Amino acid sequence: MAGLFKRLSMSEWGHAALAWSAVQYLRIVKATNRWELRCPPESEALLEGRAPFVACFWHGRLAVMRAAWRDHPGRFHMLISGHRDGEVIAMAMRRLGFPVISGSSRRGGSSALRAMCQVLWDGGCVGVTPDGPRGPRMRAKLGAIKAAQAAGVPIVPVTGSVARCKVLNTWDRFVGADFFSRGVILFGEPMTVPKEADRAAMEALRAELEARLNALTREADEACGLKPVEPAPPAAGWSGEKGNGHPLTGPEPEAPDGLEPPEPLSEAQSLPDNEALPEAERPEDPERLADGAGRAGP
Repeated sequence: MAGLFKRLSMSEWGHAALAWSAVQYLRIVKATNRWELRCPPESEALLEGRAPFVACFWHGRLAVMRAAWRDHPGRFHMLISGHRDGEVIAMAMRRLGFPVISGSSRRGGSSALRAMCQVLWDGGCVGVTPDGPRGPRMRAKLGAIKAAQAAGVPIVPVTGSVARCKVLNTWDRFVGADFFSRGVILFGEPMTVPKEADRAAMEALRAELEARLNALTREADEACGLKPVEPAPPAAGWSGEKGNGHPLTGPEPEAPDGLEPPEPLSEAQSLPDNEALPEAERPEDPERLADGAGRAGP
């Protein structure tokens, strides 16, 4: 029976059923909870002015993030990993009205970076879970910093919590929100990524984003009367700069169950294809963009 369920859940029909269930759950969570939204004036101006920015929130808060976007979901694009779980999330996001950018460290990474920049240059927003798709929990990678630098837009940290929920024993400590409760959505102040920032400055910004998101998440949990979810202990030598990985997702974590981790993309594979961009929006030096120092978009 367990084997049959696994086969069904991995089938196209199973993915569609899981996505449909997720959509209904997220809609009910948003509709039945009383939400308090706290947003500093600088971030409120970005939202009200429909300005482009990169929104960052932890993977474990996906269930409450639908309440953060009060209207115009079509201008908010979600970066979703291309693995099996990501396919289900992508189907659910599309049914909720959110366009999806597919990308991961295994395949599609450079095209995802190009797509993110194009969305931002066109005035849209991009949502990124900087600890996804596999952790470590609440430890930011460099991807959002590099995307914001390349496109010349700010980063806005955002998080949320609910008074009644079930914190699952998953790697991200996923917050499963209950119905008919109260919740809080917290936006942080925007972060600017200078286009001339070098590797040391980028790492400092990554650490600042991580610290801001963790402080906001702790504040949200405490506002709902919950014991705050703690970040995973950092691995020895951990930073968003070290280790193999793709610019969008950062270093790959340890492979589970003794499996070999996937081969990292080569530098050439990680570079954007300049020919795929309009001439006015092509980076002047692709190697600088891959290092997180490309010029800002228009």
